[in-house]
Amino acid sequence: MSDRDVSAQDLLRWSEALAGIAQTGLAFSEVTFERERYEEILNVAGEIKARAAAGDPAAFVDEWMTSTREGLAGYATPKIAIGAVVGNDAGEMLMIQRADSGIWLYPTGWADVGYSAAEVAEKEVAEETGIVCEAIRPLGVFDGLRLGFTRIPLYSIVFHCRAVGGDLQAHPHEVADLGWFTPDNLPTPIASQDRWLDLAFAAVRGESIDVYFDKPRPNVWLSPDQE
Repeated sequence: MSDRDVSAQDLLRWSEALAGIAQTGLAFSEVTFERERYEEILNVAGEIKARAAAGDPAAFVDEWMTSTREGLAGYATPKIAIGAVVGNDAGEMLMIQRADSGIWLYPTGWADVGYSAAEVAEKEVAEETGIVCEAIRPLGVFDGLRLGFTRIPLYSIVFHCRAVGGDLQAHPHEVADLGWFTPDNLPTPIASQDRWLDLAFAAVRGESIDVYFDKPRPNVWLSPDQE
């Protein structure tokens, strides 16, 4: 494999995987020699991530070390985000424009301790949009780092939901704009729409669909076009 075959997304995945191994080692080990080796792995991971994210390797290492010192309990694992594809009786889907990026997406947020995943989905919709919804079923489980949704290790659990009340009211800090949309009347730009949009509207239309999940790869560390 030549340098031309390595994408920025590959470098991000590899760096975060190495960092996770090192953070787990630091969380479990009190042996000085072992901790030095894990810190060296973090330095290597920082150099790799800097090639993809055009940042300071030392800053990445400091961030990983800080999260470990602040109470990483056991194994380093991906974060969990919960999303909600909300449909209404008119066959429209609720979408928000994120204030931080200007990108349009379904309502989504970090999983909260004390809530079930479906409860988080309903809560995020109410907080971000003012719409009251009912979670119907899981729509998909997405590996955000693998699919390019994010630059940190993240699993996104997305639910199909039905609007049952409320009025559109954008969260003052998190949402720049919002609305109900059909496939023929979509805002732009939409985050990674080729990954989820058709599946989402199929669910809104009431079609029978399989829950999406990222299929296991023959080689975890290669992109699909390299396998």
